[in-house]
Amino acid sequence: MILATNFQLNGKPATFDGDPETPLLWVLRDHLGLTGTKYGCGVAQCGACTVHLEGKNRRSCVTPVGTIAGKSVTTIEGASGKVAEAVKAAWVQIDVPQCGFCQSGQVMSAIGLLTAKPKPSDSDIDNAMAGNICRCATYVRIRQAIKDAAGVKGVRA
Repeated sequence: MILATNFQLNGKPATFDGDPETPLLWVLRDHLGLTGTKYGCGVAQCGACTVHLEGKNRRSCVTPVGTIAGKSVTTIEGASGKVAEAVKAAWVQIDVPQCGFCQSGQVMSAIGLLTAKPKPSDSDIDNAMAGNICRCATYVRIRQAIKDAAGVKGVRA
Protein backbone atom coordinates (compact mmCIF):
# COMPACT_ATOMS: atom_id res chain seq x y z
CA MET A 1 0.00 0.00 0.00
CA ILE A 2 1.40 3.36 -1.02
CA LEU A 3 0.60 6.37 1.12
CA ALA A 4 1.39 9.98 0.44
CA THR A 5 4.39 11.38 2.25
CA ASN A 6 3.91 14.99 3.25
CA PHE A 7 6.81 17.14 4.32
CA GLN A 8 8.13 20.70 4.14
CA LEU A 9 10.54 21.40 1.30
CA ASN A 10 12.42 24.67 1.33
CA GLY A 11 9.73 26.14 3.54
CA LYS A 12 6.76 25.01 1.46
CA PRO A 13 4.49 21.96 1.70
CA ALA A 14 5.47 19.03 -0.52
CA THR A 15 3.91 15.64 -1.18
CA PHE A 16 5.22 12.43 -2.69
CA ASP A 17 2.64 9.82 -3.73
CA GLY A 18 4.94 6.89 -4.33
CA ASP A 19 6.83 4.12 -2.62
CA PRO A 20 7.92 5.38 0.82
CA GLU A 21 11.20 3.49 0.37
CA THR A 22 12.15 5.76 -2.56
CA PRO A 23 15.33 7.64 -1.67
CA LEU A 24 14.71 11.32 -0.95
CA LEU A 25 17.29 12.23 -3.60
CA TRP A 26 15.15 10.74 -6.39
CA VAL A 27 12.02 12.40 -5.04
CA LEU A 28 13.80 15.76 -5.08
CA ARG A 29 15.34 15.34 -8.52
CA ASP A 30 12.85 13.24 -10.49
CA HIS A 31 9.52 14.08 -8.93
CA LEU A 32 9.93 17.63 -7.63
CA GLY A 33 12.39 18.94 -10.24
CA LEU A 34 15.07 20.17 -7.83
CA THR A 35 18.26 19.07 -9.53
CA GLY A 36 20.75 21.02 -7.44
CA THR A 37 21.22 18.02 -5.15
CA LYS A 38 23.49 15.56 -6.96
CA TYR A 39 23.77 11.80 -7.15
CA GLY A 40 27.32 10.71 -6.45
CA CYS A 41 27.88 7.28 -4.94
CA GLY A 42 24.42 6.19 -3.80
CA VAL A 43 25.76 4.84 -0.50
CA ALA A 44 26.22 8.02 1.57
CA GLN A 45 29.99 8.07 1.13
CA CYS A 46 30.64 11.11 -1.11
CA GLY A 47 28.28 13.82 0.21
CA ALA A 48 27.14 15.11 -3.19
CA CYS A 49 23.52 14.49 -2.14
CA THR A 50 23.70 16.39 1.16
CA VAL A 51 20.55 18.24 2.20
CA HIS A 52 19.38 19.49 5.57
CA LEU A 53 16.72 17.48 7.39
CA GLU A 54 15.37 19.40 10.38
CA GLY A 55 18.44 21.63 10.04
CA LYS A 56 21.01 18.80 10.14
CA ASN A 57 23.10 17.43 7.30
CA ARG A 58 21.58 14.32 5.77
CA ARG A 59 22.59 12.15 2.81
CA SER A 60 19.47 12.10 0.66
CA CYS A 61 20.61 9.10 -1.41
CA VAL A 62 20.06 6.76 1.54
CA THR A 63 17.11 8.48 3.20
CA PRO A 64 13.79 6.77 2.41
CA VAL A 65 11.22 9.49 1.77
CA GLY A 66 8.79 7.72 4.09
CA THR A 67 11.07 8.54 7.04
CA ILE A 68 10.74 12.29 6.53
CA ALA A 69 6.96 12.60 6.85
CA GLY A 70 6.12 15.80 8.68
CA LYS A 71 9.72 16.98 8.70
CA SER A 72 11.51 19.91 7.08
CA VAL A 73 13.96 19.44 4.20
CA THR A 74 16.19 22.16 2.80
CA THR A 75 18.05 21.74 -0.48
CA ILE A 76 20.68 23.95 -2.07
CA GLU A 77 17.84 25.73 -3.86
CA GLY A 78 16.28 26.70 -0.54
CA ALA A 79 19.39 27.40 1.49
CA SER A 80 18.96 30.92 2.84
CA GLY A 81 19.71 33.07 5.83
CA LYS A 82 22.82 34.77 7.15
CA VAL A 83 25.03 31.67 7.27
CA ALA A 84 23.95 30.38 3.87
CA GLU A 85 24.49 33.77 2.25
CA ALA A 86 27.97 34.08 3.83
CA VAL A 87 28.93 30.61 2.59
CA LYS A 88 27.63 31.25 -0.92
CA ALA A 89 29.42 34.61 -1.10
CA ALA A 90 32.69 33.08 0.09
CA TRP A 91 32.36 30.27 -2.47
CA VAL A 92 32.00 32.83 -5.25
CA GLN A 93 34.69 35.18 -3.91
CA ILE A 94 37.28 32.42 -3.68
CA ASP A 95 36.06 30.72 -6.86
CA VAL A 96 35.92 27.35 -5.10
CA PRO A 97 34.39 25.07 -7.75
CA GLN A 98 36.27 23.45 -10.58
CA CYS A 99 33.88 21.00 -12.21
CA GLY A 100 31.24 21.96 -9.64
CA PHE A 101 29.55 18.57 -9.36
CA CYS A 102 30.05 18.13 -5.61
CA GLN A 103 29.63 21.77 -4.68
CA SER A 104 25.98 21.78 -3.65
CA GLY A 105 26.75 19.04 -1.13
CA GLN A 106 29.89 20.87 -0.02
CA VAL A 107 27.96 24.11 0.50
CA MET A 108 25.17 22.36 2.42
CA SER A 109 27.72 20.66 4.68
CA ALA A 110 29.54 23.97 5.22
CA ILE A 111 26.27 25.67 6.17
CA GLY A 112 25.55 22.85 8.58
CA LEU A 113 29.00 23.21 10.13
CA LEU A 114 28.84 26.99 10.54
CA THR A 115 25.32 26.83 11.92
CA ALA A 116 26.49 24.40 14.62
CA LYS A 117 29.94 25.94 15.12
CA PRO A 118 30.21 29.57 13.95
CA LYS A 119 34.01 29.81 14.43
CA PRO A 120 35.41 26.44 13.43
CA SER A 121 39.06 25.44 13.70
CA ASP A 122 40.89 23.68 10.87
CA SER A 123 40.24 20.43 12.69
CA ASP A 124 36.52 21.22 12.98
CA ILE A 125 36.37 21.94 9.26
CA ASP A 126 38.31 18.81 8.34
CA ASN A 127 36.08 16.64 10.51
CA ALA A 128 32.83 18.20 9.31
CA MET A 129 33.78 18.10 5.64
CA ALA A 130 35.49 14.67 5.67
CA GLY A 131 32.41 12.99 4.22
CA ASN A 132 32.27 15.30 1.20
CA ILE A 133 34.51 14.16 -1.61
CA CYS A 134 35.71 16.51 -4.36
CA ARG A 135 37.17 14.80 -7.40
CA CYS A 136 38.89 18.07 -8.34
CA ALA A 137 40.52 18.28 -4.88
CA THR A 138 39.45 21.84 -4.13
CA TYR A 139 39.76 21.16 -0.41
CA VAL A 140 42.12 24.06 0.32
CA ARG A 141 39.72 26.54 -1.29
CA ILE A 142 36.75 24.92 0.47
CA ARG A 143 38.47 25.32 3.83
CA GLN A 144 39.32 28.95 3.05
CA ALA A 145 35.76 29.70 1.96
CA ILE A 146 34.43 28.26 5.20
CA LYS A 147 36.90 30.38 7.19
CA ASP A 148 35.99 33.47 5.21
CA ALA A 149 32.28 32.82 5.73
CA ALA A 150 32.95 32.44 9.46
CA GLY A 151 35.09 35.57 9.55
CA VAL A 152 38.10 33.50 10.63
CA LYS A 153 41.51 34.56 9.32
CA GLY A 154 43.32 31.95 7.31
CA VAL A 155 46.03 31.55 4.73
CA ARG A 156 44.78 31.48 1.17
CA ALA A 157 46.09 28.84 -1.17
